[in-house]
Amino acid sequence: MRVLLAEDAYTIRPSPAPYTAIRKRGRRERKQRAAAVAALISLCTLPAVAYTLAGGDRERGTHTAAPKPSDGPPRTSAATMPGPTHSAAEGQLLDGITFTQAFDGLEKCLTAERGAPSAPLGKAEAYRIILAAKSTGSSAPEDSFHVVGVREQPAGMRVVCDIEDGEASGITTGTSDDDPPDVGPVVPDLNSRDLFQQMGIDKGRWKLPFRWAVVGTVDPAVAEVSVSYGSATRQAALDHGWFVASGMLRHQATASPHIRGYDSAGKLLYDSDQDKHWTQPLP
Repeated sequence: MRVLLAEDAYTIRPSPAPYTAIRKRGRRERKQRAAAVAALISLCTLPAVAYTLAGGDRERGTHTAAPKPSDGPPRTSAATMPGPTHSAAEGQLLDGITFTQAFDGLEKCLTAERGAPSAPLGKAEAYRIILAAKSTGSSAPEDSFHVVGVREQPAGMRVVCDIEDGEASGITTGTSDDDPPDVGPVVPDLNSRDLFQQMGIDKGRWKLPFRWAVVGTVDPAVAEVSVSYGSATRQAALDHGWFVASGMLRHQATASPHIRGYDSAGKLLYDSDQDKHWTQPLP
């Protein structure tokens, strides 16, 4: 028996291991694991990609974000707009009057007055528009407005123009040569009183509310101008050597606007209460 068993030990061999099948199964499992990892990475990446493309917290993704609405009407570039230069500060084109309307009104006034040899006013293109505002006095038609244009030559040249029913109805001009010899660093325009008062015949019965404005020149040392009129005080806009202030009067005023000018350190340089040329009482 032992001999037979010994002989069978040489003839009985275990079946060979299925190496080929094992390798194939291993490759298949590795591929499956790789595909699972790739899918997991894709699931993690897609939200981030979608977040980026959608603009994330809406401070990013500027290519797809909707433009923010403007706080006011778009301002036309002076370089592409025919006519005089835009005013430098906000709040000088008032009551919905556009730059185009202001330019058109100024041009009409200058055209009507251009024939006077004593007033070489030139063309509207030479002016800088520093103010346009509705006329709201008792005698003013509904669509009337003022426009103020200034230029450097002659020095301190200003034109206050009135437009009524779409036509020029009056123009007031002046230059720095017309100013008194002893003026201070702030010079209110003495010829622009129609901007802040109603007609003398309206004494005691102004039409309210009333849109008022006051303009004038300032020296380079002046860094701030404040204007008090009625019960309100306004900080004027400073525009290339000019100051412009405006407001809405709801109670009839009895005195001209009180104007003060300060330097950059806050020192008072000018007070219209001390200006003998600035008439205080209103008619």
